[in-house]
Amino acid sequence: MVSLPPPSLQKQVTVMSMNLSKKLDELQRGDRQYETTFALNEIRIQLQELTKSVESCQSEVSEVKRDMVAIKHELQTVQQVKEEIEELRGYVDRIEEHTYRRKLRLLEQGLTGFLSYSILAAVLGMLQFGYNTGVINAPQSNIEYFMKDVYKSRYNADMLDENVKTLYSVVVSVFAIGGMVGGFSGGMVANRFGRKGGLLLNNILGITGGSLMWCAKVANSYEMLIAGRFIIGINCGLNTSLVPMYVSEISPLNLRGGLGTVNQLAVTVGLLISQVLGIEQILGTNEGWPLLLGLAVLPALLQLVLLPVCPESPRYLLLTKQWEEESRRALRRLRASNQVEEDIEEMRAEERAQQAESSTTMFELICSPTLRTPLYIGVVLQLSQQLSGINAVFYYSTNLFETAGLTPESAKFATIGIGCIMVIMTLISIPLMDRMGRRTLLLYGLGGMFIFSIFITISFLIKEMIDWMSYLSVVSTLCFVKFFAMGPGSIPWMITAELFSQGPRPAAMSIAVLVNWMANFLVGIVFPSMKTALDNYTFLPFSVFLALFWIFTYKKVPETKNKTFEEILALFRHGNGSEAGDVAEKTTSSEDKVDTSDTNL
Repeated sequence: MVSLPPPSLQKQVTVMSMNLSKKLDELQRGDRQYETTFALNEIRIQLQELTKSVESCQSEVSEVKRDMVAIKHELQTVQQVKEEIEELRGYVDRIEEHTYRRKLRLLEQGLTGFLSYSILAAVLGMLQFGYNTGVINAPQSNIEYFMKDVYKSRYNADMLDENVKTLYSVVVSVFAIGGMVGGFSGGMVANRFGRKGGLLLNNILGITGGSLMWCAKVANSYEMLIAGRFIIGINCGLNTSLVPMYVSEISPLNLRGGLGTVNQLAVTVGLLISQVLGIEQILGTNEGWPLLLGLAVLPALLQLVLLPVCPESPRYLLLTKQWEEESRRALRRLRASNQVEEDIEEMRAEERAQQAESSTTMFELICSPTLRTPLYIGVVLQLSQQLSGINAVFYYSTNLFETAGLTPESAKFATIGIGCIMVIMTLISIPLMDRMGRRTLLLYGLGGMFIFSIFITISFLIKEMIDWMSYLSVVSTLCFVKFFAMGPGSIPWMITAELFSQGPRPAAMSIAVLVNWMANFLVGIVFPSMKTALDNYTFLPFSVFLALFWIFTYKKVPETKNKTFEEILALFRHGNGSEAGDVAEKTTSSEDKVDTSDTNL
């Protein structure tokens, strides 16, 4: 509104006008009381004051006009900003709608024959890992006899039982040392040779290690056996880094959890095969154990035949090598469709989101505030897998069952039961992984393992008082393994690959796998001494670890089910490296939307 001149000015003008009229009237009447000159003087003064007042009024009116112009300009600016905001809001809404539709199309992708073939060829590396983890268990007494025989033939003296146990523990644990070397090298190999290329080259180590173990008895050399276990350990370490990376990168969004569990299925099948072949009726004899260990060459040879047909990871081709056309060709083969634009667009979105972290080194990964939290989660979950006590079961289950009161033959068959339970539960967990979610299954798995580790301890404590307690020990161990297969067996490998985008993923996998193998080595080398020191309380430290890992998972681990790599990266970017527990809470509401889309599909 235009403001009027001040009331005082109006009053002043009115009074002066009245005075002037009065003076003029007096002059016209010729009133002798006033001099004409004096009256004119007064009139002049009054007119000057009136002029000043009018000029002041004009100045104020000019200021009001300028203010009005400024206000009008500001209103126009505000209107323009409002229009721009509305336009941006509409643009953001269109992007969100486009992203949502793209995600729905990604969720519609199914399992194709060639994708199944590619995953089968890749997970032979994890079968190699499972086979060599379990193969050393059953023929323990045969290998110890071989080492005694070699020592006596060389030095014409008997090796002390204590030294035999120590040397055997070296044979067991050197596998984990090799795994550390291979796991730590996984990121470098993945970036330099690709996921598929690294797996193909790795089979050279698998064939070499298996051949050395096969020939150890013929060469009368336990050093060759140790060297073979070390080299096959490097092979398995690289597999544990490269295979989950390859599988997660070629899998469709809605199948990534279930197909990631195939890694663990391959591990459990390898374990079961090694346990079955290790019984005395097959290869668990003084003559058969070299062949039992040497059969590790078969997965490597089979992968050399099958894998060359498979494509390289489309993500590696597009985001690391910048070969878009090659990536499209790989996707067309894997999806059995020419409609692969959603996948390309999703990878491009991931690339834009993680440009600042491309080609991330291990040092940069550790120092990054944004990446520190997912790395922290990945490392702790790897520790939860190994410090849960499961490797004590894998490496020494036969001996544990004998300690619980079973006969040697029954103990070996109980060990085979462990392998069967692992395979069955892993198969069951495949459809559950994308239905219940990673975090939920991990909590169930760790909680169940904690409960049955307590039962194992109780059965050890009272086995001499009650005869049937040996069977409780077997049942508790089988249930312990069942809950391991439900979640902690597969999820740490899978979720570590999921928590990171393309740039830092290889470095993160290297660190996580290195930690996994270090813990593996620690359990393998320490457990015999711990068993001797703690006797019936052997599993108690594992119970404590399981309780701590359950609390950590509940508070810190986010859910990654049905989320793109871009969305998972955004969870941690949003808080700039905030606590993962907070991230988990932020993601809970978004799950409802995704689950609704799944139902519609």
